[in-house]
Amino acid sequence: MVSAVKDSRPGYGQLLRTPGAWTFLLPGFLARQPFAMLTIGIVLLVKSTTGSFGTAGVVSAATGVSMALFAPQGGKLADRFGQRAVLLPGVLLHVAGVTALITLALSHAPLWALLAVAVPTGASTPQVGPMVRARWAARLGGTPLMPTAAAFESVTDEFTFVVGPVLATALCTGVHPAAGLIAEAALTLAGGLLFAAQRRSQPPAHRTGSGDRPRVSALSVPGVRVLIVAFLGIGLVFGGMQVSLTAFTQDIGRPGINGVLYGIFAGGNMLAGIACGAIAWKVGPRRRLLVAYGLLTLATAPLWLISAVPLLGAVGLVVGLCIAPALITGYTLVETLVPASARTEAFTWLTGAVALGQAAAATAAGQLADRLGASSGFLVPLAGTALALVLLLALRAHLLPRSAAPEADSDGRGPGPHQDAAERGVGHRAPVSVD
Repeated sequence: MVSAVKDSRPGYGQLLRTPGAWTFLLPGFLARQPFAMLTIGIVLLVKSTTGSFGTAGVVSAATGVSMALFAPQGGKLADRFGQRAVLLPGVLLHVAGVTALITLALSHAPLWALLAVAVPTGASTPQVGPMVRARWAARLGGTPLMPTAAAFESVTDEFTFVVGPVLATALCTGVHPAAGLIAEAALTLAGGLLFAAQRRSQPPAHRTGSGDRPRVSALSVPGVRVLIVAFLGIGLVFGGMQVSLTAFTQDIGRPGINGVLYGIFAGGNMLAGIACGAIAWKVGPRRRLLVAYGLLTLATAPLWLISAVPLLGAVGLVVGLCIAPALITGYTLVETLVPASARTEAFTWLTGAVALGQAAAATAAGQLADRLGASSGFLVPLAGTALALVLLLALRAHLLPRSAAPEADSDGRGPGPHQDAAERGVGHRAPVSVD
């Protein structure tokens, strides 16, 4: 299969002809929809029952923080015991948590009760996106199609963030405040069980026996820790935009266009992701990440000053266009930074960082919106990306990839002897310049 991949020019068509790909792509697409619905569904339900964006942001933040803390542990268990063994109980626990959260919110339960349920709800959120990426890496690792797969997954994620918030908002505002979370639980159950049933495409489990070398933790790889910083900043953009757009549209008396504005933002991300997967890059991945992050920081700068809906939509589109290159490059770097035995864990650390950023932004933007006005919440994406950019620039040396054959250095002691070759673009469509 690998030789067949190398014999033709990489592209989306070739990627989608990978044997067995559709068996996990379609269920995976359905199962990852709830990830984009959970935060906005909680915000809209709790705001409806308490009247406070601050309270809604705190509950949403508790969900995101627990997701960020527990998702990597789930990824580690999936690497060790297999994805199905982790996914099945996680789906059932998550559906139970969402059901309890809805019941408590509609019963006007105190904040401490909502928080007590929000924690296990977030902790059990199925990490289907990282699992799909791990399946691609198991099939395509070391081939020119891996960057294309990373771009395709970013596009899929962003399409999810186009559909999910719009669907959740429409259900919450047009049907019932709890309808968004009810749909989230139903999709989690149906999609999660279907994805778990695809056993042939899941990566092999990497159990550790008594005679094996110690297992490598993805977090022990310096480059992964740097990428976590980058993805945390991107999560601050997602969370800040969700809460701030909700507050802004309600402040001007037009709550119905919240989903449209967020869909424009996520749509820009999706369009940029499509373009990134089609480009034959001649610039190294580390430099692409730094440039994309700088542009993202600049794009978020004017958001808090805007009061006109059309202009806010246009700037939101630009912000979305700047996110995808950073996300795609970060996910692509995982293949060369992390051994296969820890990749699902690495992907869940990055996804968890986005969730943690969303949670922090939901809390901060909600508090700012309550105290200083709706538009002040847009300061959160600017501050978050600016700080992350500074740290990325300071720690960029850790983003030099491992050797083109990651498993040759699977003890996690650092970059292998072929590091320079990897930075020149092994696994890409064309040679790239040394960063």
